[in-house]
Amino acid sequence: MKAYRQSAILDLVSQQDVHSQDALRRLLAARGITATQATISRDIKELGLVKRASNGAYQAGQDVARSQTATGDRVRRAVVDYLRRVDRVQQLLVLKTDPGHAPSLALAVDHAGWPEVVGTLAGDDTVLVVTRNERHATSLQRRVEHWARGTAGC
Repeated sequence: MKAYRQSAILDLVSQQDVHSQDALRRLLAARGITATQATISRDIKELGLVKRASNGAYQAGQDVARSQTATGDRVRRAVVDYLRRVDRVQQLLVLKTDPGHAPSLALAVDHAGWPEVVGTLAGDDTVLVVTRNERHATSLQRRVEHWARGTAGC
C-alpha cells in the first residue's frame, strides 16, 4: 500500500498544484486512498518533495528531477534503437519492434514515469501502451515518431 500511495502522491503533484498536506490527503481520499497527516508527512520526506518558491506547491526534489531526465534519455535511446512502427487506436499505442526487443522498450517507457501513460504490456515484438486519453496518445505518438525519425522537438 505504501508504494501505491507514494506513486499516487507523485502522480498528483506532477499533474496539479498541491499546496498543503491536507489538500494532498483530500486528493488521495478522492482516489480511495486513506492516509493520516503523519503518514503523508513521512511520504513527502521519503519522496524528497519540496515546495516551489514561486507558488508553494509540492514538486519532486532535484534528485528525482535529474533521475527523470536521465530516464527520459534512456527511453529516447530505446525508441531510436528498437521502435519500428507506431499505430494509435483511440487512447492506445501499439509500438512494433524487431523480435525480442519489445520488453526492453516497454521497460524504458515504464521507467520514464510519464504521467500520460497508465501502463504497458509487452510481447516479443509488440508493446501496448495505455494512455489516459486520446489527446495523450496522440501527443505521445508524435514524440516517439520524432525520436524514431531522429528529428528535433517534442
